[in-house]
Amino acid sequence: MNHDQIEKDIEHLERIISRISPNDGIPLSYWRNRINSVSGAVLVPAQADRVKKLSEALKALEARAHKR
Repeated sequence: MNHDQIEKDIEHLERIISRISPNDGIPLSYWRNRINSVSGAVLVPAQADRVKKLSEALKALEARAHKR
């Protein structure tokens, strides 16, 4: 994955993860796979920090979904 695509993917995930809920039509597992895909790429430290924050935010959503 090239640097521009990684940046676009992270930006997209940042927009989406802040707006989704466990009740949305797309399962949280889809977003987990997207985050995992980006985190598997070679990232600069700032990108790695952003991906970590995305992962933590999604983890909180996943925990709320499992409590239901």
